[in-house]
Amino acid sequence: MTSFRLSSGGRIDRSKSVRFSFDGTELTGYPGDTLASALLANGIQLVGRSFKYHRPRGILTAGAAEPNALVATGTGGRTEANSRATMVELHDGLIARSQNRWPSLGFDIGAVNGLLSPFLSAGFYYKTFMWPAAFWEKVYEPLIRKAAGLGKASYETDPDSYEKCWAYCDLLVIGAGPTGLAAALTAGRAGARVLLADEGFALGGSLLADQESPLGDFLTELESLPNVQCLPRTTVIGWYDDNVFGAVERVQKHVAAPDAHRPVERFWRIIAKQAILATGAEERPLVFGGNDIPGVMMAGAMRSYLNRQAVAPGNRTVVFTTNRSGYQTAADLEAAGVEVAAIVDSRPKASETWKGRAPIVSDARIIDAHGGKQLRRVTVATASGTQHIEADALAMSGGWSPIIHLACHRGGRPVWSHRHAAFLAPERQEGLLIAGSAAGLASTEACLGDGARKAAEALEAIGFAKAEPAFKLGEDVQAAASPLWSVKGAKGKAFVDYQNDVHLKDLGLAVREGYGHVELAKRYTTNGMATDQGKLSNINAIGILAEARGVSPAEVGTTTFRPFYTPVSFGALTGASRGKHFQPARKSPLHGWAKKNGAVFVETGLWYRSSWFPREGEKTWRESVDREVLNIRKNAGICDVSTLGKIEIFGKDAAAFLDRIYCNGFAKLPVGKARYGIMLREDGMIYDDGTTSRLGDEHFFMTTTTALAAGVLTHLEFCAQTLWPELDVYFASSTDQWAQMAVAGPKSRAILAEIVDEDISDAAFAFMSARAVTLFGGKLEGRLFRISFSGELAYELAVPAAYGEFVADAVMQAGQQYDICPYGAEALGVMRIEKGHVTHAEINGTVTPGDLGFARMVSPTKADFIGKAMLAREGLQAADRPRLVGVKPLNPATSFRTGAHILAEGAAATLENDQGYVTSSAFSPSLGHTIGLALVKNGPERIGEKVLVWNGLRNEFTEGQLCSPVFIDPENEKLHA
Repeated sequence: MTSFRLSSGGRIDRSKSVRFSFDGTELTGYPGDTLASALLANGIQLVGRSFKYHRPRGILTAGAAEPNALVATGTGGRTEANSRATMVELHDGLIARSQNRWPSLGFDIGAVNGLLSPFLSAGFYYKTFMWPAAFWEKVYEPLIRKAAGLGKASYETDPDSYEKCWAYCDLLVIGAGPTGLAAALTAGRAGARVLLADEGFALGGSLLADQESPLGDFLTELESLPNVQCLPRTTVIGWYDDNVFGAVERVQKHVAAPDAHRPVERFWRIIAKQAILATGAEERPLVFGGNDIPGVMMAGAMRSYLNRQAVAPGNRTVVFTTNRSGYQTAADLEAAGVEVAAIVDSRPKASETWKGRAPIVSDARIIDAHGGKQLRRVTVATASGTQHIEADALAMSGGWSPIIHLACHRGGRPVWSHRHAAFLAPERQEGLLIAGSAAGLASTEACLGDGARKAAEALEAIGFAKAEPAFKLGEDVQAAASPLWSVKGAKGKAFVDYQNDVHLKDLGLAVREGYGHVELAKRYTTNGMATDQGKLSNINAIGILAEARGVSPAEVGTTTFRPFYTPVSFGALTGASRGKHFQPARKSPLHGWAKKNGAVFVETGLWYRSSWFPREGEKTWRESVDREVLNIRKNAGICDVSTLGKIEIFGKDAAAFLDRIYCNGFAKLPVGKARYGIMLREDGMIYDDGTTSRLGDEHFFMTTTTALAAGVLTHLEFCAQTLWPELDVYFASSTDQWAQMAVAGPKSRAILAEIVDEDISDAAFAFMSARAVTLFGGKLEGRLFRISFSGELAYELAVPAAYGEFVADAVMQAGQQYDICPYGAEALGVMRIEKGHVTHAEINGTVTPGDLGFARMVSPTKADFIGKAMLAREGLQAADRPRLVGVKPLNPATSFRTGAHILAEGAAATLENDQGYVTSSAFSPSLGHTIGLALVKNGPERIGEKVLVWNGLRNEFTEGQLCSPVFIDPENEKLHA
């Protein structure tokens, strides 16, 4: 390997070296290097293989748009695939490996795909994998899955931590180049709270590649301002409503052994009163034959490596340009002692003043670059013919495209500028100003002045006194752009999207085959769908499509820009929500009571809910559940129902509001009464069910299912704020404020009478009563509801959460003489099925009230309610819809499972013969056999019919009979006892 490190210059720290490895080879670099610059300094140009053809690829850029130099870094759980070498900060102990190659980077068998390229043109997969049909599952899909992806993720657990946080500022400056620094200085001096974020590990942007810039003075002043916070290594990845920005900070990605007490990445959610987009511009590659050979690099990137890290791109360089950027690179190369063989300028007459040694070849094109794993020479076409130039490095510049992705994340569309030969962001967007190169400016002086002016404008918009710009407006030297979308006459492949191997002919084929629309061409060719999301390729592709269609790039337009700007790790998105912190574990106020009574808990959504209470000698959960059910039917039991959603509803229009929310009426519900209600979606299907009690003229108390508590509250808020804002109604979630317990069984009234002060006899407290009560001689206030889902005489007692365990203990003590027992969700489920009460297994999103036997609850006199119009659809009123029935085995010794299908007696077990399915099933200890609820076509009309219950997964067939869904106490005598 030949070292390409210059003996002097750069912004690296030469006083100490940094050891790292690439594909197992030990190498050294310096602090201030990126992995890309260190590899180049060690003479390594081949760093990866392309996705489809496995072509040798080298480093193309010096920033986030890098499509080629994707490597895997780290080991074990810290392995990170598809890391851009241009963004990886070199650190001691860094381990990096090339990807997408086998058996080695230098000799990759996958390169045989290049020989098959005539058969792998755009859209080949759409055309090839259609036939024969049987090959898809057995041949095509396995091969595609094996070939998919570039790097490989680790199966080991990531040992590091991540976190999320919020930040608030007057001004967010995105990008710390000359524009961003000028904006931050202006706002900082004015006393505004400023956040300055930049994706690089060093602030300065293009100034880092300028040895004579006053960068140090800028940074020193910014550090001295207490109201300015600088966030290096931080990529702003999205712009969202209310001027909220998402950003990812790489806190410890640049160390081999991260501090266990700090995160490796931090996800910021930044709320900014104003923001300035100072992201600069991306240099465009040129599309010519062999433009992907290692050694071909962007001119600006070459200049950055040269001046920032003191790395020469090679020994002999050719510059191919359409603008002044190529001349700047040539001048810097010659100043560093690197030979520039020629400057190839596509313009008929270059307008640049050139005082260097390299000859200028005007009105010329490089049509082909030659070489395999390294550039050897280029072929230049001029009006007088072609010539070959020996070179091991090629700098190319096809113009500059403003980086405006963030400005388009909220629906703004880029606008084509013929003057700039680029797409610019919409001029005015509330809360975001575009400045500097992102707005199309080119010179450093112009960017400094524009950044300062935009900062003053942003501060004035939020009420600051007129701020003094830190820099005066500078003149912008912007020559008329002359875009060169592609070079004709190339013999080699001319690539547009480097990572996905999309070349010039692919885009031409897309247009010829009717996929010339920019969105269709993207998907047909996969241009812009790689990890760089088309940062380098999209504008060239648009220009090529425009030429092929005979229109302007403005008419072609861009694809939709969406977050994220660059890939975001799952760790950063997850934050601390992993392992036991994956989601909050919610424990009811009665959790301690249930635990000391021996409960076995089950996760129900976010809650831990007591499932059953085993006793000594019981070997299976069924034994415990059967005992609990039988005891409740005979004596009494107490169950924790605190996890049900609880919503307080207030306001003079609360009753009218509930009338519109529920399909049954609530306006005439008397104070002190509860009612079972059914809530529909707009399409007429049941959304949720539960009871709502009227505690006062303008005060209702709603219970929801555990799983939908948050969803129902959101639904209520939406309806109140959006559908009927004229109604006086408001809500408060009280799920966590109440400990609620169900006391059920024929002896439940006698037990509660021991602790409840009020008269709760049937005459004084009838079925579906609900009111505030006092306990223990007026010492505690609570709420009592005479509600039953077990089919037994039952109550639900709610007390303030802090008193829950104490009250549950008191109920148990009072119930000792009545043989009370605690029971869990399993026993409750069995009793619900015995009583025919639907569970949420029946409310599956496809049923109407009529399907579950609740047709009479749909009030025909109500003016309107959510779902009313759609409920009247013919299909939802069809007589053969699956409707609720009970099902039981003909032989009590046999059983069936939830999910089994219902077949007519004697029918074959086929999908065509399917009549419905079992939604809920349980062994009923009261009846001595399995029972179930089922949704069956014409179910209620078929009660008494013999059927076959078929479980295809287990190949089980059970002879059964359709019956009433109410298995226990069909006359409801127990409820009204």
